[in-house]
Amino acid sequence: MNYALIFAGGTGQRMNTVSLPKQFLKVHGAPIIVHTIRHFQKCPSIDGIVVVCIKEFIGLMNELKEQYGLNKVMSVIEGGDTGQASIMNGLLFLKSLANQDDIVLIHDGVRPLINQETIIKNIECVKKNGNCITTTKSTETIVITDGDNVTGTINRDNSKFGRAPQSFILKDILKAHISSKEKGLSFIDSATMMSHFGFKLFTVDGPVNNIKITSPIDYFIFKAILDEAESEQIKFL
Repeated sequence: MNYALIFAGGTGQRMNTVSLPKQFLKVHGAPIIVHTIRHFQKCPSIDGIVVVCIKEFIGLMNELKEQYGLNKVMSVIEGGDTGQASIMNGLLFLKSLANQDDIVLIHDGVRPLINQETIIKNIECVKKNGNCITTTKSTETIVITDGDNVTGTINRDNSKFGRAPQSFILKDILKAHISSKEKGLSFIDSATMMSHFGFKLFTVDGPVNNIKITSPIDYFIFKAILDEAESEQIKFL
């Protein structure tokens, strides 16, 4: 079976929001987190969804689940002190109800421009290769710096941006998380963690507009994309 683990644990400090974390801000009549979950809800290849949430907003997330008919959401569970700890909480919950060889797609709750095609490509890649990292091609020059000084550049043709979902066999990613906790290791994301433990990682390209909403400009870009998609002037989704 295939499960989505949606991480919605941030407090949105970079968004400068007044009262709600960024994932609960409304755009086109629904919170960002709902826009995100809907893609997995509608995908026939996804069997269940687990949402990891800030403790204070679990009640609100459960209300949204009912309000927007997100019936694939099996549970909303409490996150940890860090993103890595929160994902581990979600994986441990999945272990209690899923098979160890099931597939789990780990996705940011504030990355609402994913699509079903990419979700399905992730699942197919994991079935074939054991894991899958969603990427997009690098469209700008990447420079290496030492302070303010440029020490080199990276060939754009050989560079990609790592995005989400990042998808794995449940037993593999959970073992990596447990080992990381035991050794006191911290990683920026699951792909970096799995690479550290010697896994060869495989990729599929996702939509270029699969941005993570972490700042006000990201919010306005997301809104503009939905505005254009609604007017059918430009095909984004």
